[in-house]
Amino acid sequence: MVEEFIHNLPAKEMSFILISMGIILILGFFIDFVEISLIIVPIFYPIALSLGIDMQWFAILIAMNLQTSFLTPPFGFSLFYLKGVAPKSIQTTDIYKGVIPFIIIQVSVLVSLIVFHNGMALADFKSGIFI
Repeated sequence: MVEEFIHNLPAKEMSFILISMGIILILGFFIDFVEISLIIVPIFYPIALSLGIDMQWFAILIAMNLQTSFLTPPFGFSLFYLKGVAPKSIQTTDIYKGVIPFIIIQVSVLVSLIVFHNGMALADFKSGIFI
């Protein structure tokens, strides 16, 4: 059912990438990365395979997106680690505000990997050329 929906979209591959990365990003606000992986990968893998998407590139996109879940409030684990070592004068809201530039950087890199996937995320290991 999900696969049929994706195959009927215009620009199937890019639509699927944008939808799947958006879902993973939103889930990262509320669920840990292990649970996201266990839920999402079995659903998205066959669809990506049927669309002919490079699985290494898709795995890199998922991994980059899951890294963002460590930074996103309210359940970002790195935020709680930072709060544990921060002085008492620093409030949790200060940490939430301070992490926004890093989330923007993570999402920017993810967008760059999507747009320039042949040159940034993958290397030609057979020829020894790393782009």
